[in-house]
Amino acid sequence: MSAQRILVVGAHSADFVWRAGGAAAVVTANGGEAHVLALSYGERGESGELWKEEGQTVENVKRIRHEEAERAAAHLGATFRCLDLGDYPLEVNGAALELLADAIREHAPDVLVTHTDKDPFNPDHAVAFFAVERARALAAGAGVPSAFATISPPDLYLFEPHQPELCNFTPTTFVDITPVFEQKQAAMAEMKAQAYLQTYYAERAGHRGNHARRSSGNNAIRYAEAFQRITPQVLDSL
Repeated sequence: MSAQRILVVGAHSADFVWRAGGAAAVVTANGGEAHVLALSYGERGESGELWKEEGQTVENVKRIRHEEAERAAAHLGATFRCLDLGDYPLEVNGAALELLADAIREHAPDVLVTHTDKDPFNPDHAVAFFAVERARALAAGAGVPSAFATISPPDLYLFEPHQPELCNFTPTTFVDITPVFEQKQAAMAEMKAQAYLQTYYAERAGHRGNHARRSSGNNAIRYAEAFQRITPQVLDSL
């Protein structure tokens, strides 16, 4: 993964930071562009800490989640936008699908990253995968001349879910995030509505750093993020 433009699409506003925050920061550190698109704020099912407050409202939760995500993205050098489609359940049909395809066309990423196609613990994550997969095909016009504007087909990767063994996730790619790990930590710290995930994903980066060292022989790697490539890789030679 050596993108100049990366677009990370999450079902909820915080999904990007845990699973692909490091990869986004690597792209921007190398002079590229990183953009984050959330399909929802996760205001109903992903904001448990906020709903402990008396008198809490949906609109206030959305506001807080938006501000958290913007600050987190800023630590990574990325932009943040939310389509505000609602969560639990997330639905991406008709006009919403067109909005997503338009966003992919607008950013014209080299690399597009999203959820796995299965997650038994989260009803929205697989919905996001199938929506992104479909919107990518629409944005690229299936690689043929079309009656609408198209972009070059971006490489499609899946970021690591919370329970990879149960979500059809097999790593094919490790990204060394050692130089930007402090940025990822700072970004994760902004997500106070889900503070319990900060320790988990910091530890996960260490585990994947070990796997990346063993896979590459590069002993300088301390932290990494894991991804699964979906689209075929096209090379001049092996």
